[in-house]
Amino acid sequence: MTQLKYTTPVTTLQGDTTDLTAYEGDVVLVVNTASKCGFTPQYEGLQTLHQQYADKGLSILGFPCNQFGKQEPGADGEIAAFCTKNYGVDFAMHSKVDVNGKAAHPVFTQLKAAAPGLLGSKAIKWNFTKFLVARDGTILRRYAPKDTPASMASDIEAELNKAAPGSNT
Repeated sequence: MTQLKYTTPVTTLQGDTTDLTAYEGDVVLVVNTASKCGFTPQYEGLQTLHQQYADKGLSILGFPCNQFGKQEPGADGEIAAFCTKNYGVDFAMHSKVDVNGKAAHPVFTQLKAAAPGLLGSKAIKWNFTKFLVARDGTILRRYAPKDTPASMASDIEAELNKAAPGSNT
């Protein structure tokens, strides 16, 4: 099984450059997002998952993308304001990225290689494709845009209930 490389650089919506090391040991859900998409209301469900499970070790990482129907045209500040105002998002959101093509962000290159889509497709087909990563960094599964955050709760709970790496439980 392929592991997520936590040292991969990322940029927050606030413009801070960091990496994913803060999420080592967490169950991570990575989502490519957009503000003007039919699936945009999934922000509400993602925020609900964040509120329910963050204290148990779930980290949700949103990465806005404008590659699908140009449904994320805004600048990072506009995206941040939209997410906060309309959905109360307070999980980690990152600077807009490409998820496909030569300029695809390395996080998505890793995720797509480890968890291909239907019929083995590597490409992400649309906004709100989601990837679940285990506490040990193993990239477990890809979810389609139509898979709602609520429909993933049992998979997330199962991962959260597994012992954290290095624990005695």
